[in-house]
Amino acid sequence: MKESFVLNPVSPNVFISRGSIDRRVRESLNKHVSKVFWFTGLSGSGKSTLAHLVEEELYQLNIHTYTFDGDNVRHGLCGDLSFSPEGRAENLRRIGEMVKLFLDAGTVCLTAFISPLERDRQRVKEIIGPQDFYEIYVKCPLEVCESRDVKGLYALARAGKIKNYTGISAPYEEPEKPDLVIETHALSVNESVKIIVQFILGILHPDVR
Repeated sequence: MKESFVLNPVSPNVFISRGSIDRRVRESLNKHVSKVFWFTGLSGSGKSTLAHLVEEELYQLNIHTYTFDGDNVRHGLCGDLSFSPEGRAENLRRIGEMVKLFLDAGTVCLTAFISPLERDRQRVKEIIGPQDFYEIYVKCPLEVCESRDVKGLYALARAGKIKNYTGISAPYEEPEKPDLVIETHALSVNESVKIIVQFILGILHPDVR
C-alpha cells in the first residue's frame, strides 16, 4: 500500500506562542550563532563518523552542538516510517521540523542522513530557512562505500533482500550546489574533520557574540 502524507501539515485551531527568550537571546548566552550543517551522501560514505567527530572538536571549543543521526531517528521519532519514497520524504520533513526547533534553541546542528533526493533536501532547506542551512556532500564512490559496509546491508540489497536501498535499488541524486564537498575516498578522516571544522568556524565566527 502506497504511503500518503500531507506535504505541509498544519493542525487546526493552533497558534504560535512566543516568549521573551528568543533565538538571538539564546545565541548570545551561547556566545555563537546557531546554524544547520546537513551531511548527505551514500551509506558508508562517512557521514555519521565525520559528524560525530566534528561535534567533538566543536565541543572542545565550547560550541553548543547536537548531532542528528539517521539510524537513531529511525528508532524513535520516525520508527513508523518505511523506506519508500513517500516514507523517506516524510522522514526528512519531520527531521527538518525538529532541527528547526534546535536551531531556535541556539544549537549548532549537525545532521547525518542519506537524504538521496534533491527535492527532499530542498524541502528541508525551505523548512529550516536557506540562510541557516549549509549542505555538506560527503562524496564517495559506491564500490568504496560497499567495501566499508560492516553491517552487510549492501550485500543484502544486492541479493534483493532489502528493497529501496539507496545506490542499489533506489537512486541517489548528487547535490547540485553543495556548500562543501568532502571526498572521503581521497582524504583521511582527520583531514576531512579539519576541513569541515574550519568551514563551520568560518560560518559561525562573523556573528559570534
